[in-house]
Amino acid sequence: MDSGQQFLYDTRYAADMPEQQSDQEKGLPQPPLELPADADIPMISLPDPKTLKIAGLDLRTAIDSRHSIRLYRDEPLSMEELSHLLWCTQGVKAVTKRPCTLRTVPSGGARHAFETYLMVRAVTGLEPGIYRFLAIEQALQLVMPGKQTQHDDTDQSGGQKMDELSAVTFNWTAVPYRMVWRYSQRAYRGLFLDAGHVCQNLYLAAEAIDCGVCAINAFFDDDFNAYLRFDPAKQFVIYCASLGKKPNGINT
Repeated sequence: MDSGQQFLYDTRYAADMPEQQSDQEKGLPQPPLELPADADIPMISLPDPKTLKIAGLDLRTAIDSRHSIRLYRDEPLSMEELSHLLWCTQGVKAVTKRPCTLRTVPSGGARHAFETYLMVRAVTGLEPGIYRFLAIEQALQLVMPGKQTQHDDTDQSGGQKMDELSAVTFNWTAVPYRMVWRYSQRAYRGLFLDAGHVCQNLYLAAEAIDCGVCAINAFFDDDFNAYLRFDPAKQFVIYCASLGKKPNGINT
């Protein structure tokens, strides 16, 4: 059995399998809804999603126009456009009494096990660097400053050109226990399903602001996790996507 088949086997549900009790069923406390902010790093508030002046786009048009784009104009995004993209991909609509977050993307059991790290090259009002998105606060924290982060981020994806040319690259990370707490080992399937939901929202949201996206699944897992100082048992990079303004002449 190869490793992919082994993963499916180990995370399967079967009628003849003994029921595995989750940590939730054991009465253990649930993990935080998001990782804590770093108290030593200032928060950068993003424009309120309710006030954004982003033109509407018919869903059918967005779906029909969406395709992967790997070249971008050398033009920055505005803070309003960045807030729009972050809201559409991980925006928190409400925090319930359970507690859980209700967001703009689906997630099994509303576990929402992702954190968003942005490699920012060209956003008006932001210095280059890697930022963490605080979804509940709709804010950013600069966790790794400097233009060098653009080259570092590109290196993690094997030097793929679209990463180097992007205005922003979205790096989504999974905090597995946030999902495992409820679903035990089956949770790992849910993480990868949720990644697809998030990235598709980015593709569709980008159409409204004349941006193109290219999803990136090819990256050096161990190196990337080490670069971002993650313990991969607790947090790991799961999916990435480059984004920038569409080249002149590309409208679809």
